[in-house]
Amino acid sequence: MSSEVLLVVAHGSRDPRHAATVHALVRRVRSLRPGLRVETAFLDFNLPSVPGTLDRLAAEGVRDVVALPLLLTRAFHAKADIPAVLRQAPPSLRIHQAEVLGPSPLLIAALEHRLYEAGLAPDDKRSTGVVLASAGSTDPEAIAAIAETARELRRTGWCSVRPAFASASLPRTEDAVRAMRADGVRRVAVAPYVIAPGRLPDRIAAGAAEADVLADVLGPSEELARLLLRRHDECRTAERVAVA
Repeated sequence: MSSEVLLVVAHGSRDPRHAATVHALVRRVRSLRPGLRVETAFLDFNLPSVPGTLDRLAAEGVRDVVALPLLLTRAFHAKADIPAVLRQAPPSLRIHQAEVLGPSPLLIAALEHRLYEAGLAPDDKRSTGVVLASAGSTDPEAIAAIAETARELRRTGWCSVRPAFASASLPRTEDAVRAMRADGVRRVAVAPYVIAPGRLPDRIAAGAAEADVLADVLGPSEELARLLLRRHDECRTAERVAVA
């Protein structure tokens, strides 16, 4: 029995595509590091729940859990919901909360991977603008992180990159697409900056109706799976340094 577990904590959704995508991503993480036990739990809507999973791990004799938020930014779920539920863990568990996924060069690589899968090529960058469409947040730290990701994506050579949001913030995806057209951008692509399908990603897709290219969600990409492992390793390293 493994004494350490990487627990991927996803938000959950009524849309069955969400949980299916999360499980596919976790399977990819396991394939990259077979010696690491990786479990999945959800904050809402889906099972297994985080409390139920933590109880089960404690009963199995697990001692250390790296709880990794499957989130791209540090907004309310990362700052409040997840810490609150982790505080209810059985006392026999040592819980270490890893950092959220973004920003990261691996996310930039995953976004470009999806854009290329949608039909673009590196030679198209100079004539293509990208709308980086996220779910949205009212948290200033989250908005700043998305803006930073847009700047980093722009530095890879795309002629223009604009953030857009499906909720809570402006501009909406369709407005960002139209603004790029007004700026004279010849080709406009929408890159969903979301991990799994669901209601808000569907809203992003609808807002991309006037774009030339719509990429897929990040999903179970190799880059994202590698990023989960990187955040796990960083958390464990930080814990060892703190103990030393």
